[in-house]
Amino acid sequence: MNTLAAERRNKTILTVVLSIISVIYVIPVLMVVINSFKLNTYVKTDTFALPFGEMSAGLDNFIKGMTFGNYPFLDSVKYSIIVTVLSTALILVCTSMAAWYITRVDSPFCRALYFLCVFSMVVPFQMVMFTLSKTADKLRLNTPWTIPIVYLGFGAGLAIFMFVGFVKSIPLEIEEAAAIDGCGPLRTFFLVVLPMLKPTMISVGILEIMWVWNDYLLPVLVLDINEYRTIPIHIQYLKGSYGTVDLGATMALILLSIIPVIVFYLTCQKHIIKGVAAGAVKG
Repeated sequence: MNTLAAERRNKTILTVVLSIISVIYVIPVLMVVINSFKLNTYVKTDTFALPFGEMSAGLDNFIKGMTFGNYPFLDSVKYSIIVTVLSTALILVCTSMAAWYITRVDSPFCRALYFLCVFSMVVPFQMVMFTLSKTADKLRLNTPWTIPIVYLGFGAGLAIFMFVGFVKSIPLEIEEAAAIDGCGPLRTFFLVVLPMLKPTMISVGILEIMWVWNDYLLPVLVLDINEYRTIPIHIQYLKGSYGTVDLGATMALILLSIIPVIVFYLTCQKHIIKGVAAGAVKG
């Protein structure tokens, strides 16, 4: 009985601690929601007050944010979608194939390649950003249709790490049976292995989508920002003369940008847990 009571007490304490941590993480998002409906003056002076009465700006902040300057907000949405979709698709296809090859061949070269990919996860972006910007300009990777190649390089580490862990849990006999039936390497991968990679594929896809959609530094360094602006870059340009910023309009656009990601994450979060657990079986 004492052991059972201690377990219940520990679970209660853990629940309270995690609930407090969750509230702390939710507060910034709540502040964005509140201040997106508030006049700019009150955003600065009454940050935590609810947007009622004379503080309320209604939808004016959203309208101002989307019509500010001479660059259409819908174009920013379009380029964000293009970059996110193409980057995620490229990362999923290339890294899943690479992980399968690394796991099945298991040569010294493949092991070295795997450790290099894992090592890339700990290299700070700031160490390579200036060289990367110059290289991207020379190779003409400065458009929304070519920047996914750059994202592939930075997103490959985590993706290959997760895919390798899952591929190790797939019985080799399944692929041998496919080979006996006449499947070549490509058909074996796309018709046999790829369907079994679905849990990890969804997990990696969700994580990459959230990263690319919210990324600011890489697009602003690589893209021609006078012609192509993603949503984070568009928000950064909500400035008036002498560097003044309309915080109400900024909060409104931040809210518009995070709503799709939050909805997408809440819808797919169970797949992240499944994919990470599946990839950890024999990682």
